Amino acid sequence: MIISALKSNDPKDQRSPIHPDTINTLTDLGVEIYFEHDIGNGINTSNSLFEKMGLKGASREDCLKKSDLIISNQPLKISEIEEMKSGACLIGMVNPFANQELIQACAKHKINLVSMEFIPRITRAQKMDVLSSQANLAGYAAVIESAKHLSTALPMMMTAAGTLKPARVFVIGVGVAGLQAIATAKRLGARVEAFDTRDVVEEQVNSLGAKFVKIDLGETGQTDQGYAKELTPEQVQKQKDLQSDVCARSDIVITTAQLFGRPAPQLIDNKTIDKMKPGSVIFDMAVESGGNVEGSVADEIIVRNGVKIIGISNLASSVSNHASLALSNNYIHWIKDFYDKDKASINFDFNDEIIKSSVLVYENDILNERFK
Repeated sequence: MIISALKSNDPKDQRSPIHPDTINTLTDLGVEIYFEHDIGNGINTSNSLFEKMGLKGASREDCLKKSDLIISNQPLKISEIEEMKSGACLIGMVNPFANQELIQACAKHKINLVSMEFIPRITRAQKMDVLSSQANLAGYAAVIESAKHLSTALPMMMTAAGTLKPARVFVIGVGVAGLQAIATAKRLGARVEAFDTRDVVEEQVNSLGAKFVKIDLGETGQTDQGYAKELTPEQVQKQKDLQSDVCARSDIVITTAQLFGRPAPQLIDNKTIDKMKPGSVIFDMAVESGGNVEGSVADEIIVRNGVKIIGISNLASSVSNHASLALSNNYIHWIKDFYDKDKASINFDFNDEIIKSSVLVYENDILNERFK
């Protein structure tokens, strides 16, 4: 079996789907591994290092044509799907809700498509959860990037020239990214508050040393996968109104609210921004899916009344080495769990919950009803 790893086709994405610290787990399966030339440039890993570890450097075209399984951090072009061997497998982050044509092309050309975004949130699959691994790093990076643009230090400092007050950080959304943002801001000495529509996360917020902001929105909750349920328009407006005062007293506001497969809810409007202090920072982590903040633009810093509104796409790529380490582990665990050594192929056992959830296309069939 030949497995190939492809470079990201987005120049802003410095992550690699393979990493020198994890590749031995894959080579131990006895498979042949190709990699697209210069795949490690964004993580300071040379072609020669991968080759010393037993991998083979190749052109993108050769990787596509020769491989039985391809790993990619980004969706492939339709023309690239057409170059792949019939019966081959494509595994990675495919952004399925925005790539219906890719799903159709895989079915047409008999390419088995595995979307790592659809890994179920069960204990056994945590090691494969790309959304969590990348959100964790994105939460860290959001705090670091926000601190760069703040004109004050984060921790309290006792100096001969006087006492410097700690910065106030408000995190909206306490999922994986939000929890890491809270933990990072606390480690840097900030005074941290957080809000989530799920009251069940209050204990987690408090355990990190932050204060949970209670806003009564009526009946809310979470899905069986642990995500916050979508609010009604009335609840969203009530959340905006009540958290506005917290934003006004904060130096940094970080928003993390996203809905898988749907536009992100707008939680901070211009009315709230205008109440904030000049020099404060809003970091919109949902900018790629529509944004939580009115006026935020992907990969730009917008200034409104002295408040900086930051939106950075592919945030995990700013810590590309660790992001690549996590991603490669996610992919390798999936491959290792379902690789049949005797047949030298992937065992697509649809009685397995992970296979059933993550495989969108098998042979000529689109299996997920949302994409048929």
